[in-house]
Amino acid sequence: MNQPRLATKKDMPRVLELIKELAIFEKEPHAVEVTLQDLETDGFGETQKFTCFVVEINNRIEGIALVYPRYSTWKGEVLHLEDLIVSEACRGLGLGTILLNEVVKYAKQLGVRRVSWEVLDWNEPAIKFYESKGANVMRDWDVVQLDESAIDNYLKNI
Repeated sequence: MNQPRLATKKDMPRVLELIKELAIFEKEPHAVEVTLQDLETDGFGETQKFTCFVVEINNRIEGIALVYPRYSTWKGEVLHLEDLIVSEACRGLGLGTILLNEVVKYAKQLGVRRVSWEVLDWNEPAIKFYESKGANVMRDWDVVQLDESAIDNYLKNI
């Protein structure tokens, strides 16, 4: 089967395409603000902010897993899986398993105490996939965010 590998800077255009494809799938087609330059700088600049794994079919990237370190007050160092994306055309071929396997191996190599990520509550295929791998989908937790505008508004009120 296809072997995952670490992404390179030259992979970032295709990574961005897959990010945009995911945004469309998640019904947020205009939400992607990250640019190619952001991905290149943040992933391969002086301070690496993320690690990205890719998997290819016929020399074309069809899946990615993007991770970065976090710190848990309960667990210590953990790894956050920001996105595991498989192109719509290649879903069901095992690429998600390949990428998740690579993320878990990487987490073990780093010595972290947890890998965490979010999944939309309506994405039942993804939920079933993660549960089949032994993940605990914590349905009683809600994701909380302040976007850039909310940050600005917040700061105006303190």
